[in-house]
Amino acid sequence: MDRAIRHAKEPRGAHEPPAHGATVAFIVERLREDILAGQLARGSRLVECDLTARFAVSRGPVREALRRLAAEGLIEHAPHRGAVVRRLSGRAIGELFQIRAEMEALAARLAAGCADEAARALFSERIRPIFDDRPRRGPDYLSENAAFHDAMMALAGNQQLRELATRLHLPLIMAQVGGVLTAEALEASVREHRAIADAILRRDPETAAARMRAHLQRAAALALARRDDNENDAPSGTAP
Repeated sequence: MDRAIRHAKEPRGAHEPPAHGATVAFIVERLREDILAGQLARGSRLVECDLTARFAVSRGPVREALRRLAAEGLIEHAPHRGAVVRRLSGRAIGELFQIRAEMEALAARLAAGCADEAARALFSERIRPIFDDRPRRGPDYLSENAAFHDAMMALAGNQQLRELATRLHLPLIMAQVGGVLTAEALEASVREHRAIADAILRRDPETAAARMRAHLQRAAALALARRDDNENDAPSGTAP
């Protein structure tokens, strides 16, 4: 059974849309969550009739939601299949990480140099979860990771940089390299987040930038290695 069809039949609980039909923004948010959490794997079809049933809407809002997700780079339109969750090649993953590393290094440098005390206090509050020593699980970590990077971008204060970085969708990359979020990988990432935060809070722009760049370079190497392992293990003839 197609992943999109199976997922459409799953109960949504608190995420269930209102009875009169979901808005376009609601549909976009729910589908984005499903993709970034890996509930819709790369290559999964997003079938219009299934989505109209799931969200209790006509085809119009569904098509607009799919258009917005395509503009974000989360889905693409494949010949004879329609809308599918975007597949990233190894080259694309490497290039996106390369760009993201430089952009976030700049953000870390700007954040460390921020003189707005209220903004710095808000940053400290928002990143408090990274100092919790609880064991992490993959889905929870993805939320914590996104919050940390967003808090840093907010402190950096460059709105254009923040919007550009958001479009690169690091969580989408991680969701497509199944198994990369091992306990060891999560622990290493949390340590790196703490080291980056420490440099930002100490107002050390160069160290903050260097640590952020190293953090994302390590994540890129891990993601690409895991992706290569997954492709090598795939049955002959399986699409990448």
